[in-house]
Amino acid sequence: MTTSKIATGQIPYSLVFGTEAVIPTEVVILTTRYLLQDQENNDRILAHDLDTVDELRDLAKIHIAAHQQRITKAYNNNIKVRRFQIRDLVLRKIFQNTKDPSTGKLAPKWEGLYLIDAKVGKGVYWLATLEGDVLPRSWNVIHLKAYYM
Repeated sequence: MTTSKIATGQIPYSLVFGTEAVIPTEVVILTTRYLLQDQENNDRILAHDLDTVDELRDLAKIHIAAHQQRITKAYNNNIKVRRFQIRDLVLRKIFQNTKDPSTGKLAPKWEGLYLIDAKVGKGVYWLATLEGDVLPRSWNVIHLKAYYM
């Protein structure tokens, strides 16, 4: 017997084949579950399982949708929305490929002092230096951090 999955609430084998899996060890080492099965009862249970497999799959779809909603809700509870206005001061994240390798692990994680020059889209901004030079590309809000004076 295999375990059911959290997302579907069902055993994957039963969703595919409509029956419960019997592992080979249960056939070789006779268990009570295997010994109590007779051919007529087994055929009746198998026919019932095959008739209800579509309902089982529909219940699994409902269970998956509910599971996805719980995951989405948990994820969205941890999101902190950051919005910037034009002329706000921000710091920019230093990436691994732009970091000076000689600085080691105590190197700063954020660099510069930049102004928000323009809003390009939802959470995307153009940055400019304090002298007014616009940086060559736009930056996503997840790579920016507000600077307070």
